Amino acid sequence: MGDHKQRMLAGLPYRDNDPDLVAERLHCRRLLDRFNAARADEDDVRAEVLRELLGGIGEGSWIMPRFVCDYGSLITLGSNSFVNYDAILMDCAPIAIGNDVSIGPRAQLLTALHPIEDHEQRRQRWETAAPITIGDNVWLAGGVIVCPGVTIGENTVVGAGSVVTRSLPPHALAAGNPCRVIREL
Repeated sequence: MGDHKQRMLAGLPYRDNDPDLVAERLHCRRLLDRFNAARADEDDVRAEVLRELLGGIGEGSWIMPRFVCDYGSLITLGSNSFVNYDAILMDCAPIAIGNDVSIGPRAQLLTALHPIEDHEQRRQRWETAAPITIGDNVWLAGGVIVCPGVTIGENTVVGAGSVVTRSLPPHALAAGNPCRVIREL
């Protein structure tokens, strides 16, 4: 494992244009090409690619095409979970999705963080990443964006189009931009 990948996984600044990371993303894109190009009746092909691509996928879980991610290997999907069309899971840090989770179309789970104050670091392609954790039985409605470092507690529902910038507790209905808890469930 290269130095920049070790730094990425440790949450330290790393360069996203590191040749080893670029090669891993290329491998991921090739697998995604197979997944996204599979014909409507080729569920077996998509299932095979997901088993090769992801860090783990539980029984009865499924991802609809078009699916996009950076590495794939940093994503785990529990049992009986569903990710709808056009999901973007930028897994520069681990993304752990629990059991019985439903993720609506065009959702985005984004782990990468770019320097805000130091524009020279941005030009040199430095970034960091923070993990995302989605608890069991969570429903993210369509178009939800989950930002780096967020944990969403079990049995929580996040309304369509919400931008989740901070962690959410279990058993909550939350919505908005920025997302906030509306009430307990």
